Amino acid sequence: MDKKDQNAFMSRGCYCSPQPHTRQLDVFRHSCNKLNSFDWLKEIKPPEVATVSDIVEVRFKNSRKDFFRTTPDMDLKTGDIVAVEASPGHDIGIVTLTGEIVRIQMKSKNVDPSSEEIKRVYRKAKVSDIEKWVTAVKQEDSTMFRSREIASSLKLEMKISDVEYQGDRTKAIFYYTADDRVDFRELIRVLADAFGVRIEMRQIGMRQEASRLGGIGSCGRELCCATWLTKFTSVSTNSARTQQLSLNPQKLAGQCSKLKCCINYEDACYQDILKDFPDTETELLTKKGTANFHKMDVLRRMIGYSYKDNPGRVIMIPVERAWEVIELNRKDQKPDDLESYQAEDITASQDSFNAESYELEDSLTRFDNPKPPKKSRKRKKKQKANKKSGPKSNKTE
Repeated sequence: MDKKDQNAFMSRGCYCSPQPHTRQLDVFRHSCNKLNSFDWLKEIKPPEVATVSDIVEVRFKNSRKDFFRTTPDMDLKTGDIVAVEASPGHDIGIVTLTGEIVRIQMKSKNVDPSSEEIKRVYRKAKVSDIEKWVTAVKQEDSTMFRSREIASSLKLEMKISDVEYQGDRTKAIFYYTADDRVDFRELIRVLADAFGVRIEMRQIGMRQEASRLGGIGSCGRELCCATWLTKFTSVSTNSARTQQLSLNPQKLAGQCSKLKCCINYEDACYQDILKDFPDTETELLTKKGTANFHKMDVLRRMIGYSYKDNPGRVIMIPVERAWEVIELNRKDQKPDDLESYQAEDITASQDSFNAESYELEDSLTRFDNPKPPKKSRKRKKKQKANKKSGPKSNKTE
């Protein structure tokens, strides 16, 4: 199988292309992605009084999943390829969850099991269904490239990022991104004539596009939105300020050109720690002089101050020591200086600092290993040869 075809089916949870003559072959496999579902109730037997759930979870391409109702005569298992109700016709998907775990999954996604809007599972996929499905999936890449050429010829300010064919190949969904509103009525007519299917256009955001395409982040790992992140919460620059990050758009923006979602991960931790920090506008009064806030190290719980008459020298002290000085100032008392409130490890590291180490750090040739002169190299070779041959025995005449 071609690598492109393999990637197309991997986006649907298959490790290989389904073969029509071996349609009972389990082509589904669990993998590390955001749509992977583990049935942790599989080995737990439900009570005899409990009713068996008649709803299954079915997976389609990329981030599309839905719940479908089955009939009592169907015995579906995880990995079965099924034909489900669609509008119009039918679609082909893979069963990912069955049994009691489906009710818990529906509850977490706020879906009512008694709703009449839940569509039905028609049957297990037949040989003809799988043949049509495989043919449609293999045409998605060529359709996407051709549709981009058509959109460019019509001079539309939009980018078609993905195409998904319905299982019976009667409809194709085109996912696109655009900054402004796009009039694609002419585009739909041209695409319908070119591909002979019903066209549906769906606009997605930059984050959704990055999650569908995937990629490697600045951290060296696969994008969170392409592996496990399913809900996109708003990210603001206030979170970056809270974490003392430099407001550099090139560093804060991800591949979707929006603020990175990982900025929100540690935001709550920083906010909890910052509750113990004093106000940055508070001045510390000492006999040596008045000190103003300069910077802080949130995770190490350190805060830095500098004297007004010497702003270039920053004195880092623990948060608890800063509160001690503030309490003394409230009582109209002043400590001698801030240096006595520094932590021992910081003073030791500052005492060991010297100009020579500073010069070595800034030296461009500090990692160079110059070759020794030729004479010394020859001498070393002779010494190694003598060690291998062993000590010479003394000869007597």
